[in-house]
Amino acid sequence: MAATQSGAMPLSDEDYRRQLRRAVVASTIGTTIEWYDFFLYSTVTGLVFAKLYFPESDPLVGTLQAFLIYAVGFIARPVGAAIFGHYGDRIGRKATLIVTLLLMGLATFAVAFVPTYATIGIWGAVVLTVLRFIQGVGVGGEWGGSVLMSMEWARTNSHRGFVASWPQFGVPAGLFIANLAVLAMSQISGSAFLTWGWRVPFVLSIVLVAIGLYIRLSILETPIFAKLLAENKIEKAPTLEVIRRQPKDILLSAFVRMAEQAPFYIFTAFVFTYGVRTLGASRDLLLMAVLAASVLEFFTIPLFGHVSDLIGRRRMYMIGAALAGLFGFVFFAMVDTRNSVWIFVAIVLSLVPHSMMYGPQAALIAESFTGRLRYSGASLGYQLASVIAGGPAPLIATALFAYYHSGYAIAGYIFVCGLFSLAAAWRMGDYTNKDISREYDEPMGEHHHARPAH
Repeated sequence: MAATQSGAMPLSDEDYRRQLRRAVVASTIGTTIEWYDFFLYSTVTGLVFAKLYFPESDPLVGTLQAFLIYAVGFIARPVGAAIFGHYGDRIGRKATLIVTLLLMGLATFAVAFVPTYATIGIWGAVVLTVLRFIQGVGVGGEWGGSVLMSMEWARTNSHRGFVASWPQFGVPAGLFIANLAVLAMSQISGSAFLTWGWRVPFVLSIVLVAIGLYIRLSILETPIFAKLLAENKIEKAPTLEVIRRQPKDILLSAFVRMAEQAPFYIFTAFVFTYGVRTLGASRDLLLMAVLAASVLEFFTIPLFGHVSDLIGRRRMYMIGAALAGLFGFVFFAMVDTRNSVWIFVAIVLSLVPHSMMYGPQAALIAESFTGRLRYSGASLGYQLASVIAGGPAPLIATALFAYYHSGYAIAGYIFVCGLFSLAAAWRMGDYTNKDISREYDEPMGEHHHARPAH
């Protein structure tokens, strides 16, 4: 028989498999919706916000101002990780995920109704900043819970990387739907896109939230958390406890993401500004290229999650980090030809090294933390990367190009990010195929020095 839910009869093998499927589907659809909301803002920032909310600024300054608001969402993500990591380890994965979905969805819906500079002046940008912060808090608490909801239902250790990669699938899926929505409204609204067309995808997010909420309400709590609850091993202050006990794992989890996250936002957000203003490429070409790259990741993310089960999580990740660090030079060599075909191919290929890291990443990070601190630790490590990598990346790319007038300067920045990730991955423990259902009361590796549960 399978593991028992707290206070309930043991689940049969068939019930267990059914719950695993539901958990994976709920996590994947939930993260898809959350990332749709987050990436929709990212896409529109480069295309619309500088013009509508900072019209009196120089175009380059306006772009920087718009990306500053964009970066606020990343600064908020560790805040969300700390808040919802605490509750995820205290009251459970399921309840916390329902709250994060509502928070993110309602903030995104509200963006559709923010007046522009022409109507209320700088207050439009202020309201956008507040909503972006709320978005960041929501997505900061989402990732850890979604990954654990899938991973902690995995019955065997041998396919944990594959199972945990499915919530990661929500990133390309959300990116695809967000760019598709913007592309569709660009075609439908035409010249009115800046007036009202860009707002419609934000309105539609409320429908996705309703679907996600319905699905998440139908799943059970994970067996690992139910076991912790039954054995009275819940920490009183899990966020503070994981910072005290596993600070090195948190920092390594953040730095290991630099080669994955910083290039991703350069290739999927900054590329709209660079492509339209510098290369003279059409908005629709860039949107279609990002769409195609997203579709490719539908297959490559679970593929590399599976490969990590075969060759080891850390080894797979380091291969991806090395390729990511080098690909920036190839990317800008291709797009700077200003040839539409090469621009399209460069954007599509840019996310392959990303998949090599993002597929195994969920398991690599989550496995590093003991069960009763896993939501807090994994969330903090994952989301801290948004402060040092994802959030600043478009800003740094814009500033580097403004100073050097060359895409190769940006490629150099990507290369440095690759070096950071390689070094961090080398120092991380590799717990591929280890049993994560037990508490780390005895050290599992050099990075774990845990005290007994209470």
